[in-house]
Amino acid sequence: MNYKIIFNIIGFLLILTGLLMLPGIAFSVYYGHSDIVSILTSSLITIISGLVIYFLTKNANKHQLGKREGYLIVTLGWIVISTFGSIPFLIHGSIPSVTDAFFETMSGFTTTGASILTDIEKLPAGLLFWRSMTQWIGGMGIIVLSLAIMPLLGIGGMQLFSAEVPGITKDKFHPRVKETAKRLWGIYVILTVAETILLMIGGLTFFDAINHSLTTMATGGFSTKNASTAHFDNPFVQYVFIIFMFFAGMNFALHYFLLHWKFDVLKKNSEFKFYLSFIIISTF
Repeated sequence: MNYKIIFNIIGFLLILTGLLMLPGIAFSVYYGHSDIVSILTSSLITIISGLVIYFLTKNANKHQLGKREGYLIVTLGWIVISTFGSIPFLIHGSIPSVTDAFFETMSGFTTTGASILTDIEKLPAGLLFWRSMTQWIGGMGIIVLSLAIMPLLGIGGMQLFSAEVPGITKDKFHPRVKETAKRLWGIYVILTVAETILLMIGGLTFFDAINHSLTTMATGGFSTKNASTAHFDNPFVQYVFIIFMFFAGMNFALHYFLLHWKFDVLKKNSEFKFYLSFIIISTF
């Protein structure tokens, strides 16, 4: 087991996580809330920890990353990122229990959507945004790990999920995976931005719109309101949620094909046909 490369990648993931905490500060400043110091401190702790781990293992042989290392990176990655991701809640004191803070953060990163909070609206804006970001990051987590990060380290991430694909060598698979990852990330961002704009047209503030877009696209369901989407008594807003939840529930590989105007793929895809049929039947 190549432990050096495992910690090297986890260090990089911590740096990225720490940087993604920072945007929430903008909302804290705008609304004049008291969570600026807690978010900034948590971000610095996470980034510095990541940098130390990353540079201590920078000489790791990236060509020795196998399936065992890949599985351990994914497993440890969720645990470590969720641990550091819970620090803002703990420092601020909005979730004083370590267990509860870890549960809330893990629920976000895994896009589970379960929450220990009984009064969500009491949380300051910055922490609410970070809470939503954990789901958005988690929604792309598997794609990033399997299609973007792993190929750069000498192994196709998809090998974690499909043991061996006949006829596809690592050299042929490598560039296609990288390109696909970029396209899928782009689609994810475009859909999030599009939903945010439509929700704002429907009367939501930018803060509520961006938060609900982040969690809709992740299919997680975290909200900034205690009543969740029922808080917004507006048919237009409700339909925007429904449409984008439908898109978010689709296999993102299908979005990639749709972007290339390959609509025949939808007709041939048994997963999509079952998904669409199930929703139509359930709705009626």
